[in-house]
Amino acid sequence: MTDTPVIDPALYNGVIAYLNVVGAADAAEFYKKAFEAEELNRMPADDGRLMHCHLKIHGGSLMLSDAFPEFGYPHQPSHSFTMMIVDDVIDPWWTRAVEAGCEVVSELKVEFWGDRFGTLKDPYGVHWAFNEPQKTT
Repeated sequence: MTDTPVIDPALYNGVIAYLNVVGAADAAEFYKKAFEAEELNRMPADDGRLMHCHLKIHGGSLMLSDAFPEFGYPHQPSHSFTMMIVDDVIDPWWTRAVEAGCEVVSELKVEFWGDRFGTLKDPYGVHWAFNEPQKTT
């Protein structure tokens, strides 16, 4: 018998974001608090950095690691992508993330397209969008 968890194969389908951040182990712990992330796999490096971490957030995968400039992967701050959480009731997600320490970039409000939408930046420089689709009758 093995202690290796059985991971839903669906978590390996589609597009999976893979973040390189400074302090990936701390970021994984932050994402657990802010986004109710479930850690599925962790591979630490010998020097204390994190080679790989697989998280499950709201039914989807997020993978992250520290930057390894000595192997050609220097850290580049987040600036051209946004992680997005979509839910029929977005307030608990927003509130938990803000209370955990995310910075409000744009307030959660009904936008011109009809959805409630807002954006945050986490302590690791990653931008997050929160979207509650408009209700249809």
